[in-house]
Amino acid sequence: MLYSIVIPCYRSDQTIRKVVELTMKQFETMGLEPEFVLVDDCSPDGGKTVEQLRSLVRDYENVRVVELAKNAGQHNAVMAGLNYVRGDVIIAMDDDMQTHPSQIPILLEELEKGYDIVYGYYEKKEESPFRNFGSYVNYMTTRILLKKPKEMKTSSFWVIRRFVRDYAVEYQNAFTHLQGVFLRITRNVSCIPIQHFKREVGTSNYTLKKLLQLWSNIIGFSVVPLEWATGGGVVLAMLGFVLALFTFVHKLMRPQVQIGYSSLMAALCFFSGVNLFFVGLIGNYIGKILLGISNNPQFVVRQVDEHGKKAWVEYPDGVRLEEAARPAEEIKEMKESMQRFAQ
Repeated sequence: MLYSIVIPCYRSDQTIRKVVELTMKQFETMGLEPEFVLVDDCSPDGGKTVEQLRSLVRDYENVRVVELAKNAGQHNAVMAGLNYVRGDVIIAMDDDMQTHPSQIPILLEELEKGYDIVYGYYEKKEESPFRNFGSYVNYMTTRILLKKPKEMKTSSFWVIRRFVRDYAVEYQNAFTHLQGVFLRITRNVSCIPIQHFKREVGTSNYTLKKLLQLWSNIIGFSVVPLEWATGGGVVLAMLGFVLALFTFVHKLMRPQVQIGYSSLMAALCFFSGVNLFFVGLIGNYIGKILLGISNNPQFVVRQVDEHGKKAWVEYPDGVRLEEAARPAEEIKEMKESMQRFAQ
């Protein structure tokens, strides 16, 4: 059985070699055969990460590197890696040593109990209070919007079976949320506590903006917010009717009472804000639909590096083009001509 390890890489030139080599040693002690699919998510470090990944390709035959032409985000980068794995079991890890190779046997042992997906979760995380709060918000959001089981805890350290991967890569939308994708495929999911290690170099690359963008991707996997908007609109309409009736009756009983300008403005501002919120929510759905049907790419592969082979690009339809460094227009013409020939 072949095990594939997918690692999205972003500014990881100082850590990725250690991650790969420690993982190799861990698999060697277990007597298992691994392959590595390392995805460079267009790291803005002057090519340092790419060069480190290419050096791993030169040194090890079981390492493959997928270089993305633009930053796609962690979840899309993992999806890119899933398109190039060959293993029967796929493991996702981080590039910063926080998802430590020593915890892999724990995940694989749990998978052997018959589960399709196993998440490792951290009882105690070595993160800042801001990141811990963000993780809690993400946990509550996925639990409510994706109807995730209460006892199911997740992280970026997980193991899946091959059939889960095969269905997952069929999801082509650019707004990827891996938990949403996996929960569409199977509910035979387990989670198990593992140790969380401190980051050895640097700080988290997730900014508040990126966390909010990732969180917003959950909307593409749930209509619960729209149900809330409908229910909230009904409740507020009923509340407005009751308040209008109360004001009318109160005026009839006490004609000397003046309708206050301040209260009127407050009511207008409140209901206008609510309306704008729900319009924006619906607009978010419509925007994602528009970008989805316009075939906005989930990720763009610049080239793939393998030990002893030329760089190449393999498209989802099976067309493989070598010398991927050629101009994009030339590659497009070659692909179209090959498709016409195949037809």
